[in-house]
Amino acid sequence: MRHFGHIAPEERQRLFYREPGVFDADSPARVLAAALGATLYSPATRERLADDIVKQAGRGVVSMVLCLEDSIDDAEVAGAEENLVRQFTDLAGRPDVELPLLFIRVRRPEQIPDLVSRFGPAVRLLSGFVFPKFTEERGVAFLEALTAAEAASGRRLFGMPVLESPELMYRETRVEALQGIAHTVDKYRDRVLALRLGVTDFCSSYALRRPPDMTAYDVQIVASVIADVVNVLGRADGTGFTVTGPVWEYFRVQERMFKPQLRSSPFLANRAVELRESLIEHALDGLLREISLDQANGLLGKTCIHPSHVLPVHALSVVSHEEFGDAQDIARPDRNGGGVLRSASRNKMNEVKPHRAWAERVLQRAEVFGVANEDIGFVDLLAAGLPD
Repeated sequence: MRHFGHIAPEERQRLFYREPGVFDADSPARVLAAALGATLYSPATRERLADDIVKQAGRGVVSMVLCLEDSIDDAEVAGAEENLVRQFTDLAGRPDVELPLLFIRVRRPEQIPDLVSRFGPAVRLLSGFVFPKFTEERGVAFLEALTAAEAASGRRLFGMPVLESPELMYRETRVEALQGIAHTVDKYRDRVLALRLGVTDFCSSYALRRPPDMTAYDVQIVASVIADVVNVLGRADGTGFTVTGPVWEYFRVQERMFKPQLRSSPFLANRAVELRESLIEHALDGLLREISLDQANGLLGKTCIHPSHVLPVHALSVVSHEEFGDAQDIARPDRNGGGVLRSASRNKMNEVKPHRAWAERVLQRAEVFGVANEDIGFVDLLAAGLPD
């Protein structure tokens, strides 16, 4: 699979200076962590889940989470588990169909070995599990169950803890909670693919819900948690993990509070009226701002609950031609000694030692999302990827 693999090869050549790289479920963990992109969640109760997965893969989705937790009623869990077994068996019978990376969000550790056993040969389609409300105390049981299931099945399986517990939200327990999580995930580093942020649960602790015209970063109490998570768990010194962006809850809005802000959005300038109206209709302006703020704050990828969110996340993850040139200049092996360079675009200073970690992260993103041609911007990538 590859990002933007659903569009025609000649169109990719027009858009990309360096096309997105090819990867699969057996690629190195560092590649998969960067490649997750917009991870689309779907309730595990869907009767045509196998068809939905194939359909979304054909539209550019490369990672999906099939949810047994908050997206379904407590009384539906047993039926949802049975449905997953049926749907995986169905997918296993379609050998020529390209599938996204598939993860299951469980409620309890015991579900992990149970499901892996029930899948039988179809377990080869599974990339791992998502662990809800992850803390040091709860997390060890999930990770031990994952390790045991991997050994029993012979299939490499990854875990993605969701950081969403009240202990992380409350100031008096946050530092201790983060240190405990850091200790736990470090012990199982080879099994942890990425850490996911559960901002909806954070907001719930204070009876909050951000409106569609505001991002998670506008809710200061939430922004402070994101900052501390990145501070402790997202460091670029080799101890950190990929931390993904929070879910965007909205996909259609009838009224807007800040219409003038949308009209002047830099993301929507100089483009056809039809595309502008489509973006307005799907309430994407706030999403675009939040994705940009995710990246500025050290997050990569995003939890998504609607297919319309996937393409904007991927389009904004493509490395610009200018970024790529700067990153290449900074990361050159013959510049390990440091120094200051003028950007090839003549609009910024590139200081080799302080900017090296940034450059390495940009080059990693370029490996999976590609590098846009010099005259290609976000709107071009978005328009090219929209279904006909």
